[in-house]
Amino acid sequence: MATHPVAAPSAERSIRALVAEQHAFVWRVLRGFGLSAADAEDATQQVFMIAARKLQDIVPGRERAFVYGAALRVANNARRGLRRRREVPSDDEPDTAEPESAGPERRSELVQARRLLIELLQDLPEKLGRVLLLAEVEQLEVPEIAALEGIPVGTAASRLRVARQQFRTRLEAARHRNPFSSDP
Repeated sequence: MATHPVAAPSAERSIRALVAEQHAFVWRVLRGFGLSAADAEDATQQVFMIAARKLQDIVPGRERAFVYGAALRVANNARRGLRRRREVPSDDEPDTAEPESAGPERRSELVQARRLLIELLQDLPEKLGRVLLLAEVEQLEVPEIAALEGIPVGTAASRLRVARQQFRTRLEAARHRNPFSSDP
């Protein structure tokens, strides 16, 4: 009779705690990296499967950095797979951030704005897009961004400044596609 290894109770609790603490962060980051909601859900599961296998290697206090690095690698692999299949991620499916009470017009505006945001983020050099996502979507401070990216604080601050400037320029050029722009 074959026996199956069973995770130690403390390890199981640790992975459960890690998922509880970091799931929303990982999912939002993956969405920000341009994955559709469905692909982000699959990729989030992959990130936590990696974390479960490497639980003993995760330095206490550096859990977010670990799952961020794993999310970055998983997202890059997912995007490569989509490019090979020439698929374009669809954002037509409902997003958990959209309230059920929002009318169809409002949901359509949100989908259009999200597509534009992802397009503009992907148009930025990858390093700039990541720091902008972490600062503006995740509301992380520059030292936290530097720690996640593994770069000096000054470099993170410089990248963020350049990213904001380039994003504003691109957003201004695309204002006719922004459903929330006051300009026609």
